[in-house]
Amino acid sequence: MKILLLGADGQLGGYLRGALATAGTVRASSRLAKDEALRCDLADLAAVDRLLRRERADLVVNAAAYTAVDQAEGDEPSAMLINATLPAVIGAVTSEWNGAVIHYSTDYVFDGTARHPYSEDDDTAPLGVYGRSKLAGERALEKVDVDHLILRTAWVYSLHGRNFLTTMLRLGVERKQLAIVNDQHGTPTSAGFLATATAQVARKWMKESQSRHKKRGVYHLTATGETTWHGFANAIFDEAVASRRLQEPPTVLPIDTTGYPTPAERPAWSVLDTTRIATSFGVTPPDWRDDLHVMMSGGYEPSASA
Repeated sequence: MKILLLGADGQLGGYLRGALATAGTVRASSRLAKDEALRCDLADLAAVDRLLRRERADLVVNAAAYTAVDQAEGDEPSAMLINATLPAVIGAVTSEWNGAVIHYSTDYVFDGTARHPYSEDDDTAPLGVYGRSKLAGERALEKVDVDHLILRTAWVYSLHGRNFLTTMLRLGVERKQLAIVNDQHGTPTSAGFLATATAQVARKWMKESQSRHKKRGVYHLTATGETTWHGFANAIFDEAVASRRLQEPPTVLPIDTTGYPTPAERPAWSVLDTTRIATSFGVTPPDWRDDLHVMMSGGYEPSASA
């Protein structure tokens, strides 16, 4: 199976390069790819079209996204281009040779007012531009007659790039006291687990060439359990001390969302129900604490840059 990975230099893309190699031959595309044939600015839709046709992959995995949640509030056209228009182009072109697409979405398609884990069938109601753009991408891909899986995930982190984990590790060295939001609930999910699970899903789904269209649609893919950003920060510092990244943890004070205003409103509840993906593809998500331990102990390793 030939796999074209888009967004290969992103936080998730680095882990997907290695994980997807267990499912097929991976061609990793990014804006800075060493191979000129795979170098592509995904905001250039004509270039994306040419790349897709040149590679003619059996499976396209789109790990590219506009993820600057606050910046999106003042830059809706860019967010819509990458998060909504791009998936539609990928789906339309790939459908021409009966290829398939795996695309990632987000918990931000929900408004966060529930207090039960959101299922794939729950009503969506995004609070801001980022969530609206990702939901628009889901709907655009669904309108194209292409076999596709949309994997909604949440609170993704890794030991590389800019994310909550790396920010906490940096601030844990720089400061003795931190104030972290304690009224937003979700499930931290490592890029390592997300990539490994994606590869498992891809292997099983693509083998069902005659019936894979029956499983097309939206699936939730996160670790299990739930915590707050405050709880996640404390767990990070516990792991950091245990792994000797820190000598002692800073004091972490809980604050309400109102104490940390941002341009974009975040959902207060982002816990997703992963029953459907477990039933359909045999994925067994780890508890978020176990996932964090594996990530921080080096159990997940990204591949070298594309």
